[in-house]
Amino acid sequence: MFASPSIVSDVMTHTVVAVGRDAQFKEIVELMGQWKVSALPVLEGEGRVIGVVSEADLLHKEEFRDSDPDRFTQLRRLDDLAKAGGLTAADLMSAPAVTVHADATLAEAARIMAQRKVKRLPVVNEVGILEGVVSRADLLKVFLRSDEEITEEVRHEVVAHLFPAPVERIRVEVSEGVVTLTGRIRDASLVPVAARLVRAVEGVVDVECDLSSGVPRSDPR
Repeated sequence: MFASPSIVSDVMTHTVVAVGRDAQFKEIVELMGQWKVSALPVLEGEGRVIGVVSEADLLHKEEFRDSDPDRFTQLRRLDDLAKAGGLTAADLMSAPAVTVHADATLAEAARIMAQRKVKRLPVVNEVGILEGVVSRADLLKVFLRSDEEITEEVRHEVVAHLFPAPVERIRVEVSEGVVTLTGRIRDASLVPVAARLVRAVEGVVDVECDLSSGVPRSDPR
């Protein structure tokens, strides 16, 4: 098997800067600037994640600086207004935290980020203790795999198993992450299966299947 990154623990950052619930506003801003991160997990006890404070949470203080509080009556804005007056991480954080487990697939982590509109996810164990952080940039690391690595994985893990006896040798070519399969196979119904399996290989950008079916008349099989 090829060691392509496939789960969160393969790409996550293990050294994480975090704050306690009593961390002060300026301390949080300073830590974000020092560590060049856009959000910090908020911890309590032995390291259990209870929330996340982000740049967006902090910016409400500036957003509402010169506004009339009486104008903001919608429920979705009341929480923002409360954060504008917050002084500590407990006041400012978004809770409960949106988290992910280390054994989640990269696709699962990406879906969570997209659905919850967050850029980073604290990685926690089964009881909520912080183990690391995974960011959008971390998930994109899989696309740094070389074309050669992808070629070898597709050839050995997909083609060799799906087409053990093709009519002619299946050629695998990869350029900038785009995989092209070329050749003749016995069963055309396997083409979409091949495309799906190749697309699941980490680092693949797209798949093109130029696979035709049919056995030459001279072939007694």
